[in-house]
Amino acid sequence: MPYLELTLRCTEAEQPRYENALEDVGALSVTLLDADADTGNENAILEPGVGETPLWKALVLTALFADDTDALLLLAALEAFDPGLDWTQASFRTVQDEDWERAWLDQFKPMRFGARTFIVPWNHEVPGEARGDAAIVRLDPGLAFGSGTHPTTALCLRWLDALASEGRLAGARVLDFGCGSGILALAALKLGAHSAVGVDNDPQALLATADNAERNEVGERLSVHLPEDEPVATYPVVVANILASALDALAETLASRVAPGGRIALSGILKGQEDELLARYAPWFDALAATQDGDWMRIDGVRR
Repeated sequence: MPYLELTLRCTEAEQPRYENALEDVGALSVTLLDADADTGNENAILEPGVGETPLWKALVLTALFADDTDALLLLAALEAFDPGLDWTQASFRTVQDEDWERAWLDQFKPMRFGARTFIVPWNHEVPGEARGDAAIVRLDPGLAFGSGTHPTTALCLRWLDALASEGRLAGARVLDFGCGSGILALAALKLGAHSAVGVDNDPQALLATADNAERNEVGERLSVHLPEDEPVATYPVVVANILASALDALAETLASRVAPGGRIALSGILKGQEDELLARYAPWFDALAATQDGDWMRIDGVRR
């Protein structure tokens, strides 16, 4: 069905008031975009601090309402709710309904990582080259980040594939810290790991991981937990695809999860952040190395 779309520009300081007013009068959704994105001066927000929601200085705010909403009555309600804001700049249009997630998934094609690992969306056939001992993960990214398209994920998938080629995943228990959609845990299981544990601070990510595990018929071999509920254990393989600031803060915790002689991979690291993290993890790991993919880095090493 169609929707009434309201669009306006605002500053970072004004945004909470605008969003609060829109939600109060019944907005079905509110989205925020960088106002400078169309000028070529887009400002990337790459790594928020814990508990922060960083925004651009100038934003375009878009809200959706039911199609039968009267735009003039809506403006009157917004002005009554917060008369200190400038609602005269708001523009309206009717937009058609679209299954945005499915439309995006139509653009998501099967991908190969390393020798054996294939990530295949639910709406595609398994490619012909994925035969024999191929590790095929059928994925619906759905609720959480992690489709394999981002370099941080791709770096970890290639690392897991290489571990499997060396025989280091067969029968192993794997910890996927910051599991998102569960893609890394699922790939490890498909590559021969015995079991996997997924940890994430987003309950929605845990739901997505569990759902993807069931669809890949490995649900009984994967458990998911919030960080506070994580079972304390050591693993021969640990992968953490999170942000550099979190990797720094969690260094001691992550190191304690790796069994002696075990392997760790750390991703979500921007180029330029790797040296500090290499030094941070050096007290616990040997053979630390950094691998680059575009603007992103992966660090891996062997636990002493």
